[in-house]
Amino acid sequence: MGSPREKKARGRWGHPRARRRYHILAAAAAMILLSSAFFTARLPLAVSACLPNPTRLGLGSLLFAGLPSSSPLRAFCPRARPSSATCPAHLSFMATAADNPLLLADFDFPPFDRVEPRHVQPGVRELLTRLEGELEELEKGVEPTWGKLVEPLERIADRLEVIWGMVEHLKAVKDSADLRAAVEEVQPDKVKFQLRVGQSKPIYEAFKAIRNSSDWESLNDARKRIVEAQIKEAVLSGVALEDEQREKFNQIEQELEKLSQKFSENVLDATKKFEKLITDKKEIEGLPATALGLAAQTAVSKGHENATAENGPWVITLDAPSYIPVMQHARNRALREEVYRAYLTRASSGEFDNTNIINQILKLRLEKAKLLGYKNYAEVSMAQKMATVERVEELLEKLRAASWDPAVKDMEDLKIFAKESGSPEANDLTHWDLTFWSERLRESKYDINEEELRPYFALPKVMDGLFTLANKLFGVSVEPADGLAPVWHSDVKFYCVKDSSNSPVAYFYFDPYSRPSEKRGGAWMNVVFSRSRVLARNGLPVRLPVAHMVCNQTPPVGNKPSLMTFREVETVFHEFGHALQHMLTKQDEGFVAGIRGVEWDAVELPSQFMENWCYHKDTLLSIAKHYETGETLPEEIYAKLVAAKNFRAGTFSLRQIRFASVDMELHTTYDPNGSLSIYDVDRRVAEQTQVLAPLQEDRFLCSFSHIFAGGYAAGYYSYKWAEVLSADAFSAFEDAGLDNEKAIEETGIRFRDTVLALGGGKSPLEVFVSFRGREPSPEPLLRHNGLLVGA
Repeated sequence: MGSPREKKARGRWGHPRARRRYHILAAAAAMILLSSAFFTARLPLAVSACLPNPTRLGLGSLLFAGLPSSSPLRAFCPRARPSSATCPAHLSFMATAADNPLLLADFDFPPFDRVEPRHVQPGVRELLTRLEGELEELEKGVEPTWGKLVEPLERIADRLEVIWGMVEHLKAVKDSADLRAAVEEVQPDKVKFQLRVGQSKPIYEAFKAIRNSSDWESLNDARKRIVEAQIKEAVLSGVALEDEQREKFNQIEQELEKLSQKFSENVLDATKKFEKLITDKKEIEGLPATALGLAAQTAVSKGHENATAENGPWVITLDAPSYIPVMQHARNRALREEVYRAYLTRASSGEFDNTNIINQILKLRLEKAKLLGYKNYAEVSMAQKMATVERVEELLEKLRAASWDPAVKDMEDLKIFAKESGSPEANDLTHWDLTFWSERLRESKYDINEEELRPYFALPKVMDGLFTLANKLFGVSVEPADGLAPVWHSDVKFYCVKDSSNSPVAYFYFDPYSRPSEKRGGAWMNVVFSRSRVLARNGLPVRLPVAHMVCNQTPPVGNKPSLMTFREVETVFHEFGHALQHMLTKQDEGFVAGIRGVEWDAVELPSQFMENWCYHKDTLLSIAKHYETGETLPEEIYAKLVAAKNFRAGTFSLRQIRFASVDMELHTTYDPNGSLSIYDVDRRVAEQTQVLAPLQEDRFLCSFSHIFAGGYAAGYYSYKWAEVLSADAFSAFEDAGLDNEKAIEETGIRFRDTVLALGGGKSPLEVFVSFRGREPSPEPLLRHNGLLVGA
């Protein structure tokens, strides 16, 4: 969902680590699991998605790759390398590249399979040295024209973004102590160069000259948006600061970068540290076969080579595929409590304690905001978004008011059900009971058991159905292309996206399974290369986009394929929505192609839009085939799934509002130098957003990667903001008639030609109006969530 960047050195050189990256926000997905209610409410995958840092989507954040006519992507045969005879510098470059894959002069796809930690320090530093020379030449001859400013800057930016993107991606999916050390060593150099570019007076003045020139009105919308965004980003990068103020600003950026990195590492390490070995099967009574199989498989990987699902031993971890089934199904209340408390307090004590890191981050963000002339960091964040602080607070309160009474009823229903079931804890339900009893209530109320649905959701069939939907809605086909691109793990699949004429338009990687020993939690989409006219090669009009989708779903166990929960199905649809916006863009200006240049609070529109199709009858029944018998999911079970869609919707809505509200308060009114702690703020927010008061030791903030190690600082509200847009967009298909295939296809093409095609070339509001014919309304969201009466 999702997600997935923090990179503080902003502007042109910001590396999206978000949909990617990085930080992905993904970890916060895991954080979301903190909510016991999470597991029984419909999972808004937005939470697990990961997107690029809004503060770093400038010129430098573009990753471009050319696709020559002789490329294996086009002709499926090896491409001849350009001759180095005509360029001594190229000879030198290639000689170095022979030893270091990070310095390859040219490739169709990143050599993920060849990069090792030992390559990072020499490769990145050599690259930065070369780029510094190119930047100096650009500044000497810069002119306020597209060809003398934007295009050469884009080429420089691409070089750094592709290489650093490779390194950061590998750190997210193939983490190791050596790779961490290598990244830590060169990260200050990379940030220094980013700041050097972001604060370049010649480049800044050239952009302003374009803005003030007589030719301004002749520029198309996309180019105007690029110029205005770069001027704004330069200001937010500190270009107007001088001497001591600039030095202080740069010190803050460097320190924020390090703190963000350390926060993320602490969450991963704290998650990995917890392992509970169980030898008595009575202790895990109630766990379904899939969970037992995974626990035994984990035990084998930890040295218990004779472990089996039937006889154990079993190892429970805090990784989502292990943690969730325990909270949902373990009858052992003491086990649920132990695992819940461990999850709730991750990275909040000992060697991985993030408390002080959070305090430092908040202090530095506030100091940075004031250096830039803002009252607080939220104002800095909103400078590049659709919303304002006031409008965010208004939306959150409206949704909170609509969700509160339904959430109160959710809790009352749970207590009554537990009591009627004869539960000894019925009069004392607490956090580690809610998920368990919510699952029992859902099974009773809708006669549906999520574990019994798994055999109908085998990953290969789900992907086939997803690609069939993409063809139906958007007229594109997705074909396996394994072998065309190097991959970082044997689990990774590679695909080619083709248009109706069978011509490639994009490519993407898919890394589906959880690997808790090396892979960051959550789910995210990441940019590898963006579509670009400037970086086209060998006579082609544009370079095609490439993405990767990363999830952390249940891996195959034994000889069975990955059998997915319905929530994991939603996650894949969500991330594919992000990828579609990146891959189906028609923008040829790289800085606003795909997700580039899209205001942060609108980027979740396509991803959340795609989730809706998981409840569309034809779509769901096309993917829900029993992996052994081929039997289609019975229609009566489909009807139950739909009926259960909004089960405990009020509770889950409040949970999201809590996250968004505490994020806003920490970045607006909270004084990190005052007497109140971050936990005091969270508890105060929880009074209005959580029916059952949080535990005194609740430390979810210490694993809230979205805002402390990702791109969602003063921006977590974006999930709800974009959910308004996505629900309204899907309502266009409902208005057309979900059973009317011709109308659905026509509406799908309109969605493709606006929301997916226009990228950041127009404002999100203009794009939405182009598709919907009017401005967005929150009513479809409330209606979809069953909360319209509450509003």
